Amino acid sequence: MCLAVPGRVLDIEERDGTRMATVDFGGVVKEVCLEYLPDIQVGEYAIVHVGFALQRLDEESAKQTLALFEQLGMLQEEFGDPWEAAAAEAGGALPSAREEARK
Repeated sequence: MCLAVPGRVLDIEERDGTRMATVDFGGVVKEVCLEYLPDIQVGEYAIVHVGFALQRLDEESAKQTLALFEQLGMLQEEFGDPWEAAAAEAGGALPSAREEARK
């Protein structure tokens, strides 16, 4: 499932003519394109879908939504490791890097 997730803009830079930001989604940090919100500033919140900031959002709404998504496990589903999720769904668990190093 692909969600539109609220995130806080940490920094903004121009990269190859495109306005990009580092955005924090409740502890998960990703790169996001800001072309649809050219006037958003560092510290503001935006709703992000598939790597594009689509709409500005107030801080309280963003925090409430992130808390709800976390309670429902949707942040892990959206941002978690897809290989780990597939292994868990298949009933197994992937060995950690530490376990692999012991072999």
